Amino acid sequence: MTSEFQPPYLPLSGVSSALHTGGFALMRAADVQRWLPASTAELDALHAGWNDLPPDAYLKDGGRYRRRRHSCFVVDGAEVTAVPHRAHWQPLEYNALHGGMQRWFEPMQPELLALPVWNRLLAQVGEAVSALRGRQPWCVEAHSFRIDTTDGIGRPTPEGAHRDGVDLVAVFMLGRHRIKGGESRVFEADGPSGQRFTLQEPWSLLLLDDQRVIHETTPIQPVEPGTLGWRDTLVLTYRSGGFQGD
Repeated sequence: MTSEFQPPYLPLSGVSSALHTGGFALMRAADVQRWLPASTAELDALHAGWNDLPPDAYLKDGGRYRRRRHSCFVVDGAEVTAVPHRAHWQPLEYNALHGGMQRWFEPMQPELLALPVWNRLLAQVGEAVSALRGRQPWCVEAHSFRIDTTDGIGRPTPEGAHRDGVDLVAVFMLGRHRIKGGESRVFEADGPSGQRFTLQEPWSLLLLDDQRVIHETTPIQPVEPGTLGWRDTLVLTYRSGGFQGD
């Protein structure tokens, strides 16, 4: 039996310092709700959109385990502006499996982006990266992911341990359904140290300084063979100076 390492959650007062000194920070769901701020009902309404995610048609390993949507924004302080729908592109340097190709995913649903909590969420994460890098406009890519066990195993990060080529990565754990595995691993980009833990709490949050750490998530399996399980996340990347591929 594999032991699950508990996430090293921090109080809200320690998040900014941890990002500066260690390159990552973890927040409990209750603290995330106070931080945004957001009610349980608002977050449940946002998560409802994960039941309508198209399959990822670009998986080079031939898998059928990933569903996703993708939309882009510019966040400047409290101002959040949606930009025209665009491809998701990464260089091979950061994604050896799927880099170097334009991937056109379906955009996030308009009814979700119209929820008041959505702009608050993007703006608040923007405050975290501005505290790290200085206040400026941020180019944000939002990814809604559902990794499932259709193939018997699902791979949240088929590219392995990686950086994303941005300033900050925010991973919101939205929910787990009848799965085991899915351990998060964060390592120093230029050193030997790392931590591993399993995110369980719906709407807990992992913040990563993408210039200082690399990250990955281990595969998931169903709790009972032959049954369907899944892992839902919202992943946001914040980058200064423009979107990758511009």
